Amino acid sequence: MSLRIAALLAALASCLASPAVAVEPTDALSAPSAFAESNSVTPLPDPAVETATPLLDTEFSLAGWRDACRVGPANKAAPTVAVNGFFQADSLWFSQDPVNKAVVGDAQDVTDFRRARLSAKGKVADNVDYMMEYDFAFPGRPSFMDVYVDFADLTRFGRLRLGQWRQPFGMDALTSVKEMMFLERALPFALVPFRQVGVGLYNTAADESITWAISGYRFPTDVYGDAAGDSGYGMATRETMLVFAEDTTTLHVGAGYTYNRPSTDVVRLRTPPEVGFNQLDFRSTDFPVPFFVDTGPLAVDSYQAANVELAGTVGPWFAQSEFYVAQVDQAAGGAATFHSGYAQLAYALTGESHPYNRAAGVYSRITPHTNYGGDSGLGAWELAGRWSYIDLTDNGVDGGVLDDLTLGLNWYFNAHMKFQFNYIHAFLDRPAGVNSDADVYAVRAQVDF
Repeated sequence: MSLRIAALLAALASCLASPAVAVEPTDALSAPSAFAESNSVTPLPDPAVETATPLLDTEFSLAGWRDACRVGPANKAAPTVAVNGFFQADSLWFSQDPVNKAVVGDAQDVTDFRRARLSAKGKVADNVDYMMEYDFAFPGRPSFMDVYVDFADLTRFGRLRLGQWRQPFGMDALTSVKEMMFLERALPFALVPFRQVGVGLYNTAADESITWAISGYRFPTDVYGDAAGDSGYGMATRETMLVFAEDTTTLHVGAGYTYNRPSTDVVRLRTPPEVGFNQLDFRSTDFPVPFFVDTGPLAVDSYQAANVELAGTVGPWFAQSEFYVAQVDQAAGGAATFHSGYAQLAYALTGESHPYNRAAGVYSRITPHTNYGGDSGLGAWELAGRWSYIDLTDNGVDGGVLDDLTLGLNWYFNAHMKFQFNYIHAFLDRPAGVNSDADVYAVRAQVDF
């Protein structure tokens, strides 16, 4: 008996020394998703499953007790959890000509944490996934990011999602901020409804060469995940196709549409020059970088937008482009139509290629062939360029026209850390006929786990 007790104490000590949860350095849920990337998590043990020999059995199993407290791939019970996080530390420097400074104001140099996020994700059952992500740097502090639950088999058509997430509209918008080639998304992002609270269906087809997604939501949702009002609804949809894929050569096409009736009866479209915060704005929020184009608050009945996508890779080369058209149906004065688009090109100097995420219909960042360090490890180096524009002037609305030329240099230190430098030259036509210029120099350090 004394030998059994000693063995039991040794087993318990081994159990307590084992981790309760295995944290995986990954960025998405295990189920395929047209809304987000995919991921695997390590499950917690199921207390209902008897994996140990009872204490009073004539033969005591020390291995059985160790199996009972082990967390690993062999134990698939729910609930499960994986903890992830990342931060992006930025510094920005501005150089404006006198006209630009008079039009948009004096852009102050900025050093801040652009994003600082923590998330927990996993399963509450074999067919139910969840995600909870919060940002401690975004306005709201902390702010709700993706907070939702996914059902694998609630419908016969595809997976069902409930909560707040990035709505299915725009390739650039649905690319994770950790995967972006530049510090910020391109200027058309100002036309995207982005994160809203609602319900959506999504799935893949043709061996994940096709993705589709459709959602309905309350509109607008603020940084605390709140949406209120007697009205205020919207919908979005996106469809993509991987036309060609062989080794590191791929070709992607896609399209999307969104229609929205804001509960505030107001839309305000505005954006800075691809630094700072550049999101469709329906709530009053302070931003550290001035908006270069701005429609001002517009009384509207509805707001809608459509886009097309084209992207592809050839070895270390990567190209991506989108074109958007938006229509704001003003309560008085008729409809105003706005246009926006971008084209970007990158080349990996060290030979890596951007992988294609079939479940989400987007491209991910490159992974270095060798991490930095040692005798020959240089990490991965990438040169990138982008042109983007947005025209917010039409039918009595003089929001201005902005063109950005951006040059970027990315150093991928390893798979979980990168440094970025962006030089942005902004050409601003606002008000109509008044031209000005500004230069922005920006650096970022990013760490994710």
